Amino acid sequence: VFAVALAFPSVLRTASSGAVCDGSGGACNAEQDRGARVLTICNTGSLATAGWGTALGVIRSLHARGRLERAYALETRPYNQGSRLTAFELVEDGLPGTLVCDSMAAALMQRRGVDACIVGADRVAANGDTANKIGTYALSIIAKHHGVPFFVAAPTTTLDSGTRSGADITIEERPSDELCCIDVGGGQRHRIAVQGIETWNPAFDVTPCGLIAGVVTERGTLEHVDGKETFDIAGCKNAAAAEESAKRRKLG
Repeated sequence: VFAVALAFPSVLRTASSGAVCDGSGGACNAEQDRGARVLTICNTGSLATAGWGTALGVIRSLHARGRLERAYALETRPYNQGSRLTAFELVEDGLPGTLVCDSMAAALMQRRGVDACIVGADRVAANGDTANKIGTYALSIIAKHHGVPFFVAAPTTTLDSGTRSGADITIEERPSDELCCIDVGGGQRHRIAVQGIETWNPAFDVTPCGLIAGVVTERGTLEHVDGKETFDIAGCKNAAAAEESAKRRKLG
């Protein structure tokens, strides 16, 4: 199970403090007696990964330890993985969850307070730049403005030490129908955008490493190296490979 990392000390420290920022990125009010309010995007749970999941696994782990007040899930347009999948998992597991539109993230931080953002990753480059579902980069900027720590949760298999930075990651562009139409069931789609409008529909975006507070893996949480904005992705990847190799030799 990925969420084993009783292994997520920095996420837990941040969440446990119950620090609610005032919306300006400035003063925070400590409310030590409550659990964490955590915001996520897309789906990173059992339906998309394995076990408890990655980012949703962190949220499940907080709940299991009595440290979660509420999980907020962004709907994740245009394909709605948050509303279709993450919301389902939260309800199915009985977690305190609230679904919000993507455009509500800033207002949510300003009006209700969020203690931490935790997102998944499709690829983490050697410097820590992270490609994930479209909208993740925007969320990281909003979090930075409101003083909310922004974490990435990813297994070491997602760490790509061979890709220097996010600039080297190719971003898939999806068909316009995903943006212009909605599924109404029975294989039918209803168009909501006018015919003839051009679209730009990238599936992912890249969050710069400087906006990320930590990269949570099954081996623990990577933090910035020596005060710099980068992460030692190669070191973590090599350590994981060496550990796996040692296990195989022991079994063999």
